[in-house]
Amino acid sequence: MRFLHTSDWHLGRQLHGLSLHDAHQVFIDHLVEIARSEQVDAVLIAGDLYDRAVPPPDAVGLWDQAQTRLVLEARTQVVVIAGNHDSPARLGVSSRLLERAGVHVRVGTGVVGTPVLLEDEHAAVACYPVPFIEPASAVADWGIEERSHAAALRAAMDHVRSDLARRPGHRSVVMAHAFVFGGQGCDTERDIGVGGVQHVPSAVFEGVDYVALGHLHGRQRLADGLRYSGSPLAFSFSEAAHVKSSYLVDLDADGLCRVEEVPAPIPRRMARLTGSLEELLNSPAYSAYEQCWVEATLTDRVRPLSPYERLKRRFPHLLKLVVPSLTADVESRDFANLDRLAPVEVALDFVTEVRGRPADGDEAALLHRTFDELRRLEATR
Repeated sequence: MRFLHTSDWHLGRQLHGLSLHDAHQVFIDHLVEIARSEQVDAVLIAGDLYDRAVPPPDAVGLWDQAQTRLVLEARTQVVVIAGNHDSPARLGVSSRLLERAGVHVRVGTGVVGTPVLLEDEHAAVACYPVPFIEPASAVADWGIEERSHAAALRAAMDHVRSDLARRPGHRSVVMAHAFVFGGQGCDTERDIGVGGVQHVPSAVFEGVDYVALGHLHGRQRLADGLRYSGSPLAFSFSEAAHVKSSYLVDLDADGLCRVEEVPAPIPRRMARLTGSLEELLNSPAYSAYEQCWVEATLTDRVRPLSPYERLKRRFPHLLKLVVPSLTADVESRDFANLDRLAPVEVALDFVTEVRGRPADGDEAALLHRTFDELRRLEATR
């Protein structure tokens, strides 16, 4: 039995305001071809299919295309679980009809412990989808006392083991969306903690042949049969060093026998550059990065004039510019996202830029009073 383990597509996501639609399309083309050429029996998508609960229409269109092509072109089955970014109600629409076509979409606590049964020349493989479960739902639906992700996953695996015990000779695969101890996160994963309790011990998953994990965006192996496939695309510069891929997972008559990494296509390399504006604009050392998606951090002691516009001429795919603070109490700014700053912060940054030093106490107080008065006048209109 051969599976293709993937997760965290985050369809509809943007990279610093840049649409990733075309990059997702390239990944889907790649995935369909791998599933077809490697004769994959089932594609496992371990949560966070979408980036948000109400996905944009083009993201829905990509998923519709992907599932249709995987079934009709690659002739494989598809098993999907809801992640913490997905809306179970929206993702689960028409799931009973899709089941007949070989697309198994599982959401909510009610599906836990009911496997997708896949047949080969040996005994069947029981694939147990465990969608992302809010601890409050586990408390309400299963009557557990502890309100944590670890408790919810323990209860879910009790349901899995109870069903598996009635299937002697069956090999087993579990799909889960969780933060397991030993995994390394990055800054693009949404916190799923409740009161700081979000990690799940790996021992929770003992007793099954393979666990296909989702949630963490970096590919990683916690044990031979316990792995995160990671996201197929980088969603921030914190993932610039990641090698994006999926896993081909083979089970023989005795269980897990092989796991192979399948590199994902790279839409454009990412680069994090640091130097003075003069160095970044003129040094040949940076020539190799001119067509990369770039995050540039300036080291100038005085903030230069129009750095973003000037750097864009050399690095047309510059997405983020960080200008370090000139004093300890002035934050670094991402000039690609000025709309996130309060108006008074923009004004204070402007004073610093044109003078080469921050506004003094009286000037800062005057600016704050002025913007407070403007807000008051706008509120009375």
